[in-house]
This record gives sequence, structure tokens and C-alpha cells, in this order.
Amino acid sequence: MTSVLHASAAPPASQRLLSIDALRGLVIIFMLLDHVRETFFLHRQVVDPMSIDATDPSLFFSRTLAHLCAPVFVLLTGLSAFLYGEKYQGKRDVSAFLFKRGLFLVVLEFTLVNFAWTFQFPPTVIYLQVIWAIGISMIALAALVWLPRPLLLVLGVAIIAGHNLLDSLHFAPGSVMHVPWAILHDRGWIEFSDSLRLRTSYPVLPWIGVIALGYCMGPWFARAASATTRQRCLLLAAAGALSGFVALRLLNGYGEAQWFTHAHAIQTLMSFFNITKYPPSLLFLALTLGVGLLLLLGFERAGQRKWISILAVFGAAPMFFYLLHLYVLKLLYLASVALFGLNHGDYFGFDSIGPVWLTSVLLAAALYVPVRWFAGLKARRRDIQWLKYF
Repeated sequence: MTSVLHASAAPPASQRLLSIDALRGLVIIFMLLDHVRETFFLHRQVVDPMSIDATDPSLFFSRTLAHLCAPVFVLLTGLSAFLYGEKYQGKRDVSAFLFKRGLFLVVLEFTLVNFAWTFQFPPTVIYLQVIWAIGISMIALAALVWLPRPLLLVLGVAIIAGHNLLDSLHFAPGSVMHVPWAILHDRGWIEFSDSLRLRTSYPVLPWIGVIALGYCMGPWFARAASATTRQRCLLLAAAGALSGFVALRLLNGYGEAQWFTHAHAIQTLMSFFNITKYPPSLLFLALTLGVGLLLLLGFERAGQRKWISILAVFGAAPMFFYLLHLYVLKLLYLASVALFGLNHGDYFGFDSIGPVWLTSVLLAAALYVPVRWFAGLKARRRDIQWLKYF
């Protein structure tokens, strides 16, 4: 990958990295939309993959839009790890930082994040979700960064492309392989004790492949990298991923539920893009990472426009936003139940998807100010080490 480095064309760091924060900020807003849906539209739950006949198109595409979040987060985590090593002392510092921050995220998932979802202490169920998956992936990458980059690239691609071959492999509770396989690939329940169960919502094996690819992208964004070459690499990678998605989807086989022609064109389109997230199939990652890379390319070419800068504020303090929005949503839900009661069986919720979008927009606007304050604090106080974990 050294061929992508050309010092004479290197842009300033602020321009070089703005697109990364902007992309992270955009998917954070998509995540907010999905979490508003999970808070105020849970009476209309969706399965994975979704049921085309039972899912309204507006709900389907709202949920599908949120599919971008986890793959982009994990990919950019790997990319940021490379840039961290470039800024500091190389692989030794990268490995140590990845291990410490990964462990921090795992602890965070078990504590503040899980409590934000359940408001239950002590918990009877702990959901191991995206923060857990990112944390475990970072711990894995802490070891993998010592591999030669070409070998790491091959390993990342092999994991993403090949893990669906393991879909039929299952281990019953009580088997010595049940717990590790539930963590790695087979979404399920782990009975930790008589009063505590763990739900492996995000099996981590495919995400380790994604974070490895993100790290391998690092030289494209190095200080000395040519913007022209970087953009060409992003375009080629995106085109390859999306072409692979279309070709494999048309074959209607490997690693994914089949799609069918329906009476209405919109349902046929929904069926074609109805892909599996838990764990993310090869097609899920090909589509979402391809779109993510195209967005990154677009933000790179857009430069320092106002709307890019606004998105970058959200992306500059992602963990702060994540925790803040979860607690705000939980308090809003409890307040709504107290004021209006349960209007959809066991839930309080909106009657249609429109208010979900409106609430997401209003919350994004309301949370912008505290997130901008915290992002500014991170930028000013680099001497406070714990701030970089947020």
C-alpha cells in the first residue's frame, strides 16, 4: 500500500480527517433514528431479516437505513487505530491503546449502556450489543496489528467472505463450545447464573474482519497520502463491494435469505435489500460498507462546508453522544408513560413512523449543543487522558 503515499499532495490534517468525523456523525444520526424507533415504535417490532409481507415500507427503509451504523462505526474504528499509531509511536502504542479502550468499552456495555436500556439494577439480562462488539473487535485488533498488513487484509476479507460457511454450526447449551461460539458467531443466550442471562446480540467474528479492513485502509489517510489516490481507492473499493453485493444477490444463495418477486415493485425491492444483520452476512457487509465508502468519498470531495462541519461535531464525540442519547430517550419514554399511559398493549408508542422521524430530528438538534461542548473540551484538553475514550 505504500504506493498510495505522495507527500507533495498531502492535505492539512483538518481537511484530511473532517470527512471521517462527518461520516461518523451521519451514521450517529441514523443510529438515533433507529433508537427512537426502538423506544417509541417497539410495538411494531421487526425480525432479522424483516418480514416483507408484515412490514410497512416506511418502517422497512427506516430500519434498513440504520443498517449502515454498525459497519461504518467498526470500519472507522480500525481506520482511527491506524491514524492513532501514525500520530504516536506506532504499533506498540496502537496495540496498548486498542486493548485498553476495548476493555473499557466492554465494561461500559455491562454497566452504563445496559442500564440505559433496562433501568434495572442489579440486572437480570445483559444485552451484548454494538459497544460490546466494537470493544471485543478492538481487543482482537490489538493482537492482529502485529501481522504484516497484506496478511491482515487477507484475514479480514476471509473472515467477512467466509464466515457464512459456519452458519449451520451450532452448539447446545452445556457444550464446552456453546459460550465461545455464541460470542463469536451464533446469536443466542448465555445462562450466567440463576438470576442473570447474557444475550449475544452482536456475535463478534464478522466485526473482527471489518475492523481489520478499516485498519488496512489507514495508509490511504496517512499524512503523506495523495487525496487523488485516496479518492480513487475509496471509489474502487466501494464499486467492488457494491458490485459484489449485486452479483451475489442475483445468484440468490450464499449466506442470505432468498429474495422473491412480489406483486408490487416496492415489495420486490424490499425483498432484494432484506439482508441479515445478526450476525452480519457477507451481503450485509458488502452493501453497507460499499455505501459507507461512497459516503466517505462524497464527504472528502465536499470539503469544509457548513453541513459537513455540523455532522463532524457529532462524529467528534461519539461515545459521549451514545451515552447521552440513550439516557435522554429512556427518560423521555418514562415521562411519556407517566403522562399518557400505555397505548399499545405493554408499550407507549407512536401510531406511525412519521413521529419517529420528527422526534429524531428534534433530538438531534437538541443534543447538538452539549455534544459540541464536549467535542470542544476534548480538543482543548488533550492533557486529560480519559477524554480520548469518548
